[in-house]
Amino acid sequence: MDYLDNLHIDKSVKRTQDRLTKEGGNLADLLEHFRHLFAPILIGDQQWQQILTCARKLPVTLGALPFGFELPLHDSTPRADLGVSVAAGTLEAAVFKQRAKKEDADAADIAISRLIEEMDLENSTLRRAVGPKLMLEYDLKSVQLEGSAPPGIFLRPYARPIIAGGDHLQDLGITIDALVSAVGWEANHAEKQHVERVFLAQPTGSRTDSFGVFPSRERTIRLLIMGLESQDQLCKFLRDIKWPGDVSAVRSVVSRFQEHVDMVKIGAHLDVRENGVGPSLGLTPIVKERFSHNRRYFFDDLSDWAQFLQALEQVDFVHAEKLSALGRLVSKPTPLFAKSGRYVLLRGIHHIKLAISDNRLAKVKAYIFMVLSGDISA
Repeated sequence: MDYLDNLHIDKSVKRTQDRLTKEGGNLADLLEHFRHLFAPILIGDQQWQQILTCARKLPVTLGALPFGFELPLHDSTPRADLGVSVAAGTLEAAVFKQRAKKEDADAADIAISRLIEEMDLENSTLRRAVGPKLMLEYDLKSVQLEGSAPPGIFLRPYARPIIAGGDHLQDLGITIDALVSAVGWEANHAEKQHVERVFLAQPTGSRTDSFGVFPSRERTIRLLIMGLESQDQLCKFLRDIKWPGDVSAVRSVVSRFQEHVDMVKIGAHLDVRENGVGPSLGLTPIVKERFSHNRRYFFDDLSDWAQFLQALEQVDFVHAEKLSALGRLVSKPTPLFAKSGRYVLLRGIHHIKLAISDNRLAKVKAYIFMVLSGDISA
């Protein structure tokens, strides 16, 4: 079976991957051409070198699937973390599997390979639950140029959204077991039960949009709950799952942005541990709801984020220069010309996360996406 048949950009991805192999040997060879897109206030030269050092360990074909950067708007330091996508059955998947077989294979390659191999199985329950793709998040903020920490690993249901009210407990269990096993953690029944409890408390119509683990951090399962209809629904959900923070502080943050932004939905990033839901909370106000199966998933209107960026101007610790530079990153599809011919670059803001800690808005992060298509018809 060709697993990319499950991806809406399957044929385009294949053609783009084949052509990208003529553009360089690793992802850094590709990223070097995009330095001019990022103002120094967003990513400094030293931080860009960190990104390239990390990207030199990654296949160039990753440019055919969505990749991007996490940009902290609350931090005056011009830095970014790198995120990439890997799909089973692709050229880059084969690279990770080959590297995992080496005697000196690192833990990250082994974990990634384990998940890919599971997705490669003809009757894979994991692929049926979350699709053929995983995402990697490389945390570079405290890493020296010569190395990087193991990436966070995320699985995101693709073709079969895990919607509240449905019979998806088995899918949840399969996904959690796969992630925990891949990174070498021992199974934890209490942790898994708390994940199930969060799912069962979700309002009708909401969905569990992603599951993540961070091997280099304190153990936790990161959940993203999408499709929350209102601040009332969000606050009730937080009470129902016994989130240990002050729900009234969350209401205050959401209300502050609702005065300026037309929110379609709200997303909640939660950390689940052995003893329950953790105190950290991320909020993603949705100004444009994205569904993975929509063929226009990565097409932004230039005005989609205008209201939200204007609202962020009112947050005293968000750096105005970073905010201005962020707005300039949003672009229409851009044609590019390289050694192997014409490409189209899509780029924009995927989402913005408001991080609440100590019962206050403490951090604001923007997530930028980029994806290349070398399909002749693009």
